[in-house]
Amino acid sequence: MLFPVYKPGDLYYVILVFELAIYLWIGSQVESMNDTLRFCFCIPTLFGVEGLVSDELRRMNMQDVRTEDGRVFFTGGLGDCARVNLSLRCGERVLMELGSFPAKSFDQLFEGVRALPWENLLPRDAAFPVTGYSLDSALFSVPDCQRIIKKAIVERMKSRYHLEHFPETGAEYKIRFSLRKDLVSVFLDTSGTALHKRGYRPAHTEASLRETLAAAMVKLSRYRGKGDFCDPFCGSGTIAIEAALAALNRAPGLYRSFAAENWAFVDPTIWQNARAEAIAAEYSGEYHIFASDIDPRAVQIARENAVRAGVDHLIDFSVADACSFSRETERGVIVTNPPYGERLLDQQQAEALYRNFGAALSGSRNWSLYLLSSHSEFEHFFGKPADKKRKLYNGMIKCDLFMYFK
Repeated sequence: MLFPVYKPGDLYYVILVFELAIYLWIGSQVESMNDTLRFCFCIPTLFGVEGLVSDELRRMNMQDVRTEDGRVFFTGGLGDCARVNLSLRCGERVLMELGSFPAKSFDQLFEGVRALPWENLLPRDAAFPVTGYSLDSALFSVPDCQRIIKKAIVERMKSRYHLEHFPETGAEYKIRFSLRKDLVSVFLDTSGTALHKRGYRPAHTEASLRETLAAAMVKLSRYRGKGDFCDPFCGSGTIAIEAALAALNRAPGLYRSFAAENWAFVDPTIWQNARAEAIAAEYSGEYHIFASDIDPRAVQIARENAVRAGVDHLIDFSVADACSFSRETERGVIVTNPPYGERLLDQQQAEALYRNFGAALSGSRNWSLYLLSSHSEFEHFFGKPADKKRKLYNGMIKCDLFMYFK
């Protein structure tokens, strides 16, 4: 079932997605109740990958998928929440929406937040930090909004727990808010640590690529485990590792933890079942994934990261100069993120690198290329116009993914 949506025109219209009091302490009935409840979830994304995240969610059979700039929504149960956290490759977090209402004043913000059933969500010892952002809104001070939201939650919880001060020594229930054009949305962060932190890369080389963006590049290349895959500027190995995970159909979050696993109102068997399903869905096969870098230290770190990801046996690592690329293939794809001006090289060095790499690839056959760069004149120095380009963001750096289809 979906919870009611209160329309604009009410004193506060709040999308109440929780009526958890009826089952919070029911014990053995929690699992069946969890399976029937439906919630609205929000997936923040890097700009440019919203469509990929939407496609992932639809392939997982999530319902009511819709996109906005920088985020994707869907409806589902707590089991769906666990499955998406475990298996989503390109999204940043899974946020459970508690409510949405207009607020042009701090009084409206306070009353809207206090209207939510916090006492049914947060136990007495819950840690509930508040974070968020404001865009094009009358309430533009994020610290002031954080303070008001926190105060409203405390006032609501006082009536349940009869406390003036809450210790916040228990499990974390991180609260996130967005303020867009005077519309507030309030969320619980089910993920905790961001989803791009898979757990395999505690060590990394300078200027590493976010795992979710690497996964997006692999997805855009249409690599599914067939043919050869190569990253000749592998750095810490992120792109090759994400390619191996995709080839195996391995859930990228399988070996990490999530905040909602520790929440009082979530049955732990939901997460156990989701992990078992993810393991059962894995593939096995022989894959041809190659990763190289001119820096021996980077290659060593990449190998160590692949070991932690459990895919080191699938990737052939080597020390090699990409500007001398000569690998042969009958059908292969190169997905790579070479150094560019804002990263490890100055502008002239990057341009020389593009020129030399382009010359090396000009003699290669049967390779398609997906290359990420922020250089506006990349195609000029590479020596060939791209067949297609797609805007992506590597952190705060605006880039293009240059696509060459042979």
